Amino acid sequence: MFRGKRPARRHRGAPAADILAAAHCRMIALPSHALPELNDLERILDEGAAHLEARVVCDAASDGCRLPVYAICLGNPSPDVPAVGFFGGVHGLERIGAEVVLVFLRSLVARLRWDSALHRELESVRLVFMPIVNPGGMLRGTRANPNGIDLMRNAPLESAQRVPFLIGGQRISPRLPWYQGQRGAPMEAESSALCRVVEEELLTREFSLALDCHSGFGLNDRLWFPYAHTAVPIEHLPEVHALKDIFEQTHANHSYLFEPQSRQYLTHGDLWDHLYRQASHSHRVFLPLTLEMGSWLWVKKNPRQLFSRHGIFNPLIGHRLQRVLRRHLPWLDFLVRAAGGHRRWLPAGEARAEHRRRALELWYRGTRS
Repeated sequence: MFRGKRPARRHRGAPAADILAAAHCRMIALPSHALPELNDLERILDEGAAHLEARVVCDAASDGCRLPVYAICLGNPSPDVPAVGFFGGVHGLERIGAEVVLVFLRSLVARLRWDSALHRELESVRLVFMPIVNPGGMLRGTRANPNGIDLMRNAPLESAQRVPFLIGGQRISPRLPWYQGQRGAPMEAESSALCRVVEEELLTREFSLALDCHSGFGLNDRLWFPYAHTAVPIEHLPEVHALKDIFEQTHANHSYLFEPQSRQYLTHGDLWDHLYRQASHSHRVFLPLTLEMGSWLWVKKNPRQLFSRHGIFNPLIGHRLQRVLRRHLPWLDFLVRAAGGHRRWLPAGEARAEHRRRALELWYRGTRS
């Protein structure tokens, strides 16, 4: 597979294959094994060309290569329908996040060949994918992008509360992890592209969800929601609690732990806090979630992974990787269905007040369900 200069953006409705042809003009050779996730994505775009709208929203320079950052859409483009966005690869070391999003996208493309129910479902929902937000970091095997900036600390948002040293974001040096970038500097191209896609495809709608897939924290798979920069509850706390309720009613034996990210630690510059605050100025409901896969469990089962920096964040044994990928597909599929049926479960009036009361008791008073 080859990479080169940035391909021209394709217009909505043009075949996805057009962008693939453009992406191979004036290329610099890159071995296919160097970034297999990007090769997988481009194969999916080729296979699903009849159904997918793909565009390059920016590109990343790394080691002489120009790497495209793709946004892919399918379903009803009308702003009157809800939308769900799926994001992965924000941190280059956490390849499993990109792989989860890619497996889900591939499954949808395969089902579109025969599943009439899926075609009907996509008439009432818009799906947006950015599986590899940070291809340069993935190629280099770093958390940060090639400029040394942690994209999840890069938003123009500073916490007024005390955050943990380094992990909460720092402006000392790009040679240290969790670097936010220089104060007052524009966001990185990859961060800006993610925000632009969310603003155009999600925040323009009455209701939208986003799922950003990460790994590397704890023994449990967690579903985090804003805020990360403050322990103050978000305005749409009742809606998050209602979403949790309907998921538990339909998937009673799930292993996810729902909680605000602030329950674990506070950070500067969180992209999803930044985007949620933008959306909160309108009447629209935007619920950004982070799937934080518990990689410590993989290390516990295979301690030799500690000797690989990739092993700290990803399952390295083949059967365990496949199990992880399968385990999360029901959650991603649930989000699509929840968005499509949001008017049936979003709380209002007394029900909303009751969800807020229960959420405050669960997440902000030291009580867990």
